[in-house]
Amino acid sequence: MEEKVRTIISEQLEVDRETLSNNTSFIDDLGADSIDLLELVLAFEDEFDVTIDEEDIKSIKTVGDIVEYIENKK
Repeated sequence: MEEKVRTIISEQLEVDRETLSNNTSFIDDLGADSIDLLELVLAFEDEFDVTIDEEDIKSIKTVGDIVEYIENKK
């Protein structure tokens, strides 16, 4: 599942998948803006059949955060 998350991030943000770690920040390291983050959320929801609550989105800052969030939703 973690590998699929990294693949989605690399495709959506057009970054090298190999540069992503659990500590990679969407905003600080990858330069994602609010539209990028929304597109990521939609991609994760579609791929993993989960709903990411609006309040929870604010606390998801890194690759590791989204992996943990999805694992806990499953």
